[in-house]
Amino acid sequence: MKCFVCKITVRLAFYNFTKGVCVMEIKILVVEDDMHIRETVKAYLVDAGYHVDTCADGNNAMEKFYDNQYHLVILDIMLPGVNGHELLKELRKVHDTPVLMMTALDDDENEIKAFTNEADDYVTKPFTIEILLKRAEALLRRSGVLKKEVCFGKLILYPETYKAEYGGVDIGLTTKEFDILFLLVQNKDKVLSQEGLLTKIWGYDFDGGEGVVHVNIKRLRDKLPANIIKTIKGAGYCLTGVNDEK
Repeated sequence: MKCFVCKITVRLAFYNFTKGVCVMEIKILVVEDDMHIRETVKAYLVDAGYHVDTCADGNNAMEKFYDNQYHLVILDIMLPGVNGHELLKELRKVHDTPVLMMTALDDDENEIKAFTNEADDYVTKPFTIEILLKRAEALLRRSGVLKKEVCFGKLILYPETYKAEYGGVDIGLTTKEFDILFLLVQNKDKVLSQEGLLTKIWGYDFDGGEGVVHVNIKRLRDKLPANIIKTIKGAGYCLTGVNDEK
């Protein structure tokens, strides 16, 4: 049985889910024994800019609980070895990390047990990626991890309103220009290729060429008071370090 409707817009994945990623690295642990579900969830989270660890059984998850500090745990109940309920009990002995339970068990007994063990939310399969991301976003927001603004040096982006400021001065950006700048800030330590930007911003079905990326990058540079977008010849674009702003 297919558990996901995986076709969602890129903007949904980025803007409803990753506010504040550039402020701190958000680490998420996905514990799920079904490889397809585990890898699908991981792919969307990684694509949104998160650091994601995964494991397929309860014993491995237990080790990761004690060796790492996560901002969110997405936890299945029916696992080989230690099951999700027992894992949650162990986690609560040492951490108050938000836990989102995801399971095929839709009976009241298991849901009540999960909340009794201090789960923060509970979603049953089948579900859409959109719903999972929305619930994860809500938990991260309540815990204070997600912010309403994203900062890079003097640059501040407001994903909810598509507003941008540099040094306290408003910058009028088109939605595509904002999308590109936001993606660069999200991946501030990486070089993003023109092809990658084209796919993530315009989508897989876009008929135009990579030249549209170059045009929008040029417009961004014209609008920004400082040249913080650097071209890496033959590779793509990245943001310069904060101390390099001029």
